[in-house]
Amino acid sequence: MKIPPLMAAAALSLTLTACMVPTGPVEVTRFNRLADGYVYGNGSYIATPAKASDALSLSPYLAAVAREMQRVGYTERLDNSDVIAEVTVAARKVEALQRSPVSVGVGGSTGSYGSGVGVGLGVDLGALGNKDRVETTLSVRLLRRADNVVIWEGRAVQSAGASSPAAQPGIAASKLAAALFSDFPGKSGETVTMP
Repeated sequence: MKIPPLMAAAALSLTLTACMVPTGPVEVTRFNRLADGYVYGNGSYIATPAKASDALSLSPYLAAVAREMQRVGYTERLDNSDVIAEVTVAARKVEALQRSPVSVGVGGSTGSYGSGVGVGLGVDLGALGNKDRVETTLSVRLLRRADNVVIWEGRAVQSAGASSPAAQPGIAASKLAAALFSDFPGKSGETVTMP
């Protein structure tokens, strides 16, 4: 079956739009051992959940961390790796404040030229968009397998509308991991906000 060019262009446009889901900023905090002379970005790694029972639910996050580990210079090795990347994810629903978007005010004045009464009606447009949100936290610890010492750890936190695509694990995983490993290993102890 031959697809008309206009239809193919429309399908491509929809596909690209789905890939460009707007996501909010990510707050990132990292700690490293650069001061101890540790060199990052070489050797082999394995990405695992901190709790074995979380393996299935964390699969998008494990894949995203694996991509970032390879991007910064590590090579994946499933057995006898130099570094173990322990991955933990926590998500919590943050309920929106319930307040009325409409307020009414009454005022009056008297003076030498007469008196008057006024009624004002205000609409808070910010309250109309007050929706529940999901706050997702991705935490990664890199442990040196030889002595089980934590050589790097980081945490990335993002808040997104509960019903938005940005709250979905696949999209959140990629955004959080990319922010966490941006400028790897990062400045130790510093918290930064990534767009």
